[in-house]
Amino acid sequence: MMQGALHIAAIAPVLVMAAGVGGCAPPPELAENPDLVPVYQGADVLILDEGLVNVQVTVQDARRAVDVTDYARCVMAGHARRHGYRYARHLRTNLEVDKTRQWLGDAIYALSRARPDGLEIMKTAEVVRECRNNGIPLV
Repeated sequence: MMQGALHIAAIAPVLVMAAGVGGCAPPPELAENPDLVPVYQGADVLILDEGLVNVQVTVQDARRAVDVTDYARCVMAGHARRHGYRYARHLRTNLEVDKTRQWLGDAIYALSRARPDGLEIMKTAEVVRECRNNGIPLV
């Protein structure tokens, strides 16, 4: 973990939110800032097992946590499409942010060529299309 970083975890299907808990204000590192422009600094996809991947991304100046989780999702979808996986399920995401507003995202996805069971299934072709429309890199 980065020194002095704030660590947040999300377990599917809960999404990481940049909001305070129990009525508390979010820490300054997590406050939404619409004036920032996210800089997508790179990503790695680690294959954990057949159909199980870990996506690690870095974003400087994310406006909110969802900018980082969207980037991880886009990288996953690009990887999945290149390797013949049509579907994906989000398992968990961990986020860290430091005082310089550099965010690190660490997400795990289960990939599938056939439609798996479950309510929260992503069609990777649709995710890729969304990412391209929103200017988020697929790496």
